[in-house]
Amino acid sequence: MRKIYFLKNLAQTEKMAKDIVGLLRGGEILALVGDLGSGKTTFTQFLAKELGVKENVTSPTFVLMKKYKIEKLRKQKNKKIKRYLYHLDAYRLSSPDEALDLGLEEIWSDPKNITVIEWADRIADILPEKRIEIAFSLEKERKVMVNF
Repeated sequence: MRKIYFLKNLAQTEKMAKDIVGLLRGGEILALVGDLGSGKTTFTQFLAKELGVKENVTSPTFVLMKKYKIEKLRKQKNKKIKRYLYHLDAYRLSSPDEALDLGLEEIWSDPKNITVIEWADRIADILPEKRIEIAFSLEKERKVMVNF
């Protein structure tokens, strides 16, 4: 399934994040691609907010990966399950193997986690086939293509 969003402002980016959160159940990988300044981190901040993350979400460019506790999507058959949002920035990685060294396969294989990867095209060779691809463009009206 493919959906195209045209984002003119932050409110529309927030709505897109809300739409996508409505599809998440846990275990998803969101592979974000696009030029610098195209909206990847801003989208991730809105996504985290919709998931109930209480911390300030910032780009993990220099630390490579950050982990946040998800407050929503928690109940499953009356059990509280700890869920986490992992936010990875692959921009500074020199090879996909560096992502594997971070334990990424273990993280994204856990159905309790949601993994967001900025600059996912830099590690495309190791990404699972099952993922949500979100491509941001830097046109006057930001065009975002989401492939589920």
